[in-house]
Amino acid sequence: MMRKTSVILLSAATGAALTLFVTQPRAVFMGSSARAATADTYRQLNLFGDVFERVRSDYVEKPDDTKLIESAISGMLTGLDPHSSYMDAKSFRDMQVQTRGEFGGLGIEVTMEDGLIKVVSPIDDTPASRAGVMANDIITNLDDEAVQGLTLNQAVEKMRGPVNTKIKLKIIRKGQDNPIDVTLVRDNIRVRSVRARVEQDDIAYIRITTFNEQTTEGLKREVTNLSNQIGDKLKGYIIDLRNNPGGLLEEAVTVSDSFLEKGEIVSTRGRNAEETQRRTAHAGDLTKGKPVIVLVNGGSASASEIVAGALQDHKRATIVGTRSFGKGSVQTIIPLGSGNGALRLTTARYYTPSGKSIQAKGIVPDIEVLQDVPDELKARTDTKGEASLRGHLKNDGDEKTGSQSYVPPDAKDDKALKLAGDLLHGIKNSASAAPTPGGDTKATTDKPKAAN
Repeated sequence: MMRKTSVILLSAATGAALTLFVTQPRAVFMGSSARAATADTYRQLNLFGDVFERVRSDYVEKPDDTKLIESAISGMLTGLDPHSSYMDAKSFRDMQVQTRGEFGGLGIEVTMEDGLIKVVSPIDDTPASRAGVMANDIITNLDDEAVQGLTLNQAVEKMRGPVNTKIKLKIIRKGQDNPIDVTLVRDNIRVRSVRARVEQDDIAYIRITTFNEQTTEGLKREVTNLSNQIGDKLKGYIIDLRNNPGGLLEEAVTVSDSFLEKGEIVSTRGRNAEETQRRTAHAGDLTKGKPVIVLVNGGSASASEIVAGALQDHKRATIVGTRSFGKGSVQTIIPLGSGNGALRLTTARYYTPSGKSIQAKGIVPDIEVLQDVPDELKARTDTKGEASLRGHLKNDGDEKTGSQSYVPPDAKDDKALKLAGDLLHGIKNSASAAPTPGGDTKATTDKPKAAN
């Protein structure tokens, strides 16, 4: 969030400086080529105005002026790269909820199945869990309105709302002859972006599903809980970033910092050299130098790649799995004023501590592990990667695309997880990158589901 604020303030300051500058007699200092370029830009803007007026006056049905403008803005941004876009006011609010990881709701993860809403799981200590909502429950009605015909996002929006407001659910549950009516009072819900468990009695397994404002706090809590639970026999940590689509840059930095004593974590470089920013670690390894294995795959993108790249370059962790997605760009959210939404604009590329850009290349694991994929899923378990996206930012050298992103639902079938456990137990080792306590100080977004 600091990055977002600083960019917004920088943009505002730049705009003010520009305003002051253009009030001066610029024409005296402007060369002929610059004047020609400016004139051409104004001609193009006049062309846009002419097309806009022609559509307004001659289109077969009267168009909505607001939608015309929003579509024009959206087209301009999506023509830049796959990650720049325009968000209307509602999309901007939804994005803010997602990055905060906190909202008024019921506390259930849901998915769409056969046109109905199916409960994936209730979140502990929320209105849904306290009311006895169970995994695999089918929600057929919200406040007496049938959910049939609604999209998943529309249903989630209806279930979210102001804290202390009520909503009635009609639920069909396997084994029950009649539907169940449940009235819930919405509460403040925090999305769990970090989940953890003990593996093989002496390994701390931590899965990070996204990078929102709650992630670093959740990581610290789980590290403390697991270290206390396992005690002196703790062999090390497995950090699972597979199929994590990314999120906030600031959270990627603080998560990386949790495992490092010092050194660069990531650098971001914009169009101009003076926009380069370097983020460095502070003393205090949360895991006290215990070995770390990081799991990645073709679905690990953006903030996930920042963490994996930082720990790999410092030789603080062994990276296990398949090549990551390769999204090496930073998007800044720029609000456009009350009711006008915001821009999501690509403003920089990021680089790992050793100076590598992973854009359209990805993080190459120290040890590649391919999973055994069921035949019926083989056509759907590879992620094409950033390099396959139309209009993606190019990178020097050979771009790479495509990587396996399948994670077995049963841990006993998870070959990457098993290898990570073997590495921590010393059964196998990686000559290319063994975990080094303390690190090397010389180097520096399945089926769709939603929480509500």
